[in-house]
Amino acid sequence: MATHARSALVVGLGIAGMASAIGLRKAGWRVTVIERAPQRRSGGYFIGLFGTGYSAAKRLGVMGDLHTRTPRNSKTWEVTRGGNRHKSVGFLDQPGEPHGVLRGDIEAALFQHLGDVEVRYGTEPTAIVDVKGGAVVTTRKSSTGEERSEQFDLVVGADGLRSTVRRLAFGPHDQFLKPLHAMICAFQLDEQVPYFPENNGIMLVEPRRSLWVFPFEDRPPTALFSYRTRDIDTQFREPTGTVLRRTYGPEPLGDILEHVFAQFDRTENFLFDSVNQVSMRSWRSGRTVLVGDAAWCITLYSGMGASMGLAGGSLLGDLLALNPNDIDAALSTWEDRLRPYLHQHQRTALFNAQIFTPSGPLTHVLRSGVMRLGDRKKPADTPPNALTRYLARPRNVEFVA
Repeated sequence: MATHARSALVVGLGIAGMASAIGLRKAGWRVTVIERAPQRRSGGYFIGLFGTGYSAAKRLGVMGDLHTRTPRNSKTWEVTRGGNRHKSVGFLDQPGEPHGVLRGDIEAALFQHLGDVEVRYGTEPTAIVDVKGGAVVTTRKSSTGEERSEQFDLVVGADGLRSTVRRLAFGPHDQFLKPLHAMICAFQLDEQVPYFPENNGIMLVEPRRSLWVFPFEDRPPTALFSYRTRDIDTQFREPTGTVLRRTYGPEPLGDILEHVFAQFDRTENFLFDSVNQVSMRSWRSGRTVLVGDAAWCITLYSGMGASMGLAGGSLLGDLLALNPNDIDAALSTWEDRLRPYLHQHQRTALFNAQIFTPSGPLTHVLRSGVMRLGDRKKPADTPPNALTRYLARPRNVEFVA
């Protein structure tokens, strides 16, 4: 047994960060979390919580406080700008039977279970130096510029796609970011699109651009714009609304797009960013380890980001509890267990990206065929085909130490 409580610094108060903090605290570690934002963020976009994430949330002890919003008797419609519609399969109809939640629902449940974890807001790391048996981290308070250096037995970087921890401990972002040449914009609608029930989903999918509306049981839907582009830098040089309207023109928008754009013009909170995966040979450097998007970003198209963030944080704590005197062995086992599944999810995300936003006219036609096959009713005892098995199996893996 360890003779004293190990100390860990977790950077990032998102899903992967809080899951890691809870896992480490349950393993008997003394945990400090730093978060760049001045306060905990709330809200967020639509997430599908698959079996992998569901079981991890239960092991972390947070499932009882996690509010799920899967709409009952929901339908999903594929629509055109001109108003034509036909029933289709939606995001929550895919293999794995995901639960519909908001990102903020998961974060709120995790936050309630941090216990005695110290949280420092408005703080970010500026240097990480490996020392014998740990790492010395220098942090800066944004409001005052005050810096402090502390030694920890473990540093967990869970600070997202453009991770400061990854840059400090592993190298520049461009070494690890793999662009998918696409943009996404997600935000909360104030009200459902007219002539569609609250619990119905909508897909308006064209070559190289799409709009998705994701429904909830007890609140208005969220919207997702997704489009392809080779010129990522240009997308950030003008107001987001201007860029989106130009991207979805010059054709008339039609009633559905007009409604969503009108609501976007009124919103103050939205996510607008390029789509990238993170590819790394190792998620460890000395006593620094990356978790979640910082390590393996599989993109929104995968649908598994939240679930794998929960699983990664939970498994990290479990393995460190089993190996209290051999941190390096615990980290090696952790990475070996997760890496094959994350690679498969990254490959699946490339397929899913064509479902969300086909890259051209040909893939748009092929996508339509795949969606029609998915919507066909099959007898309950029909064996799953190879594609169904490929998509479903890794989404419901339980990562138990």
